[in-house]
Amino acid sequence: MSTALNCNICFIGGGNMAQALIGGLLSRGLPATRVTVSDPVEHVRELLQAKDIHVTDNNIDAIREADIVVLAVKPQVLADVLKPLNGLFTDKLIVSIVAGAEIETISAFTGTEMVVRVMPNTPALVQTGAHGLFAYPVVDDAKRELASQVLAATGLTLWVESEDQIDAVTAVSGSGPAYFFYMMESMIRAGKNMGLDEKTATALTLQTALGAAQMAITSSNTPAELRKNVTSPNGTTQAALEVFDRAQISQNIQTALAAAQKRSQELAQDLSDSAK
Repeated sequence: MSTALNCNICFIGGGNMAQALIGGLLSRGLPATRVTVSDPVEHVRELLQAKDIHVTDNNIDAIREADIVVLAVKPQVLADVLKPLNGLFTDKLIVSIVAGAEIETISAFTGTEMVVRVMPNTPALVQTGAHGLFAYPVVDDAKRELASQVLAATGLTLWVESEDQIDAVTAVSGSGPAYFFYMMESMIRAGKNMGLDEKTATALTLQTALGAAQMAITSSNTPAELRKNVTSPNGTTQAALEVFDRAQISQNIQTALAAAQKRSQELAQDLSDSAK
């Protein structure tokens, strides 16, 4: 069976997320000679060329020999990038990490439904990303496995059952890192208010976040059970959690994620409308 490490992979767009994926693939054994990146920015091309990656500013040349084409451009330039390439994707698998770009929109520009839509998140930059993937049935298991391998180079890959669920993935994991950063900010501020210096408050907060995540990942207990296990009756943790409950923090988080999902739907619709 073909693996991603035996494929020619082209990236249209060489920004941070593309560079993270490329770095992950190279570390897994993909030869640099199998990677081509097309980007209009000379500095980006020079940066990648220094890693022995073939670079160009010509998208048609870039995709010519590719087995897999990764779309990693801003949503607002997607139409301009893809329209000149319509009909040139025969026998190629498209993996799109373009925010809000539905498969129907990409297919209209490219002339193919051989598209895997991905919602990544920024921890992919440190190989701990979470990626939600979706494709139409025309993308067979072998092609899905190739897409998974490309994304697995930077973190967890999970397939969803419908494209609508990508909006939920966006709300939970796509935007999710910011929610945890927000919590960290608040904890650091609280630590400083209680007399800790910023360096100490920051170190304690970040290590606690890392440790809690690691416990949740490795434990057979659910996060709810882990929370209960560290909440002694009438103890300090309970005192803090009761404040959270009185402020309806849990309900507010659910409302916030619903707002993120709704905005994701709106952005996808805007991009779809602009493509018509």
